[in-house]
Amino acid sequence: MSRVAAVVVAGGRGLRAGGDVPKQYRCIGGMAVIRRTLMAFTAHPGIADVQPVIHPDDEARFESAAAGLPVLAPAHGGTTRQASVHAGLEALAARAPEIVLVHDAARPFASPALLDRAIAAGRGGAAIPGLVVSDTVKVVDASGLIVETLDRSRLRTVQTPQAFRFDALLAAHRKAAAAGRDDFTDDAALAEWTGLPVAIFEGEATNVKLTTPDDFRRAEAELLADLGDVRVGSGYDVHAFAETGDHVWLGGVKIPHDRSVEGHSDADVALHALVDAILGALAEGDIGVHFPPSDPQWKGASSDRFLAYAVERVKARGGRIAHVDLTLVAEAPRLGKYRDAIRARVAEIIGLSVDRVGLKATTSEKMGFIGRREGLVAYATATVRLPWTTP
Repeated sequence: MSRVAAVVVAGGRGLRAGGDVPKQYRCIGGMAVIRRTLMAFTAHPGIADVQPVIHPDDEARFESAAAGLPVLAPAHGGTTRQASVHAGLEALAARAPEIVLVHDAARPFASPALLDRAIAAGRGGAAIPGLVVSDTVKVVDASGLIVETLDRSRLRTVQTPQAFRFDALLAAHRKAAAAGRDDFTDDAALAEWTGLPVAIFEGEATNVKLTTPDDFRRAEAELLADLGDVRVGSGYDVHAFAETGDHVWLGGVKIPHDRSVEGHSDADVALHALVDAILGALAEGDIGVHFPPSDPQWKGASSDRFLAYAVERVKARGGRIAHVDLTLVAEAPRLGKYRDAIRARVAEIIGLSVDRVGLKATTSEKMGFIGRREGLVAYATATVRLPWTTP
């Protein structure tokens, strides 16, 4: 089987897309564009190596966006797209792949089927994905008058990933660099310049390149439309105070107090309630089903593990958590000065922005067991979006 590598070009600045960061690092559907793009390639079983090419100023952004993904150390791009691709190819040279796919980081929706077609077509030497032109195309002069109507049956709009025999594309880039040519807008044009025949294979209308603010708005709307099953789950947890201790855990934050809380794990009522809310939205039982208190392995366990597990259950079903809300009820400890820290920690565990984590703290006005300072309570809700499925 041919060894296949991919070069994902992410060195541009993306000014037309607006915003205060390059477009490949903007989020759609709660995830950076470049991460979605890289995931499409790292998840494909036929691709052995994924070589990102980034702007030197974007090291920190890239590290955050690509965290945990099995990609090669990024190469630094040049002043043109052509130079950036060349840098990526040179970085791959020691690995000697037989086929290379060159893809724009700003195209995050390439499907596995498209990558299959690209790999198959690349074995022929050089091939690019294209779409049939459905609109009539006119050529106009400088004054805007039509001078020619083109035969659209011979026209294609082209996309990436463009696929090549690796050695042929690297040789073409080296030849262009030696000749001082840096004006090729894609690798197919460079290959054509060297005399390499380039074929067209079927592209995908959904494989759009995000360029303008409207592109981002449409992409976000389409992603949300795909997650049309909106669920709301609720959770509740209560724990009694121990006779002694010096802290309690709430929302993943260690809070000083003159008594600890009784419980099999760290007894974090806030995170336990959140876990139940998320599992409830998924209709997958409660925290005790997944982490039985009778199991000794959970004794003293940090509750952030339970919440991270619930989050992964959502991701496993192709969904996302849109919002969570917590209400903590206790006479003590006072939680006002810890509010921001709790929200930040919950957001970090779930992978949300802090503005999607609500938190209120109140008392029971000295009534009941809470009023007697015998324990504390947490209520939680979670809004989860899942792909709509038909039974």
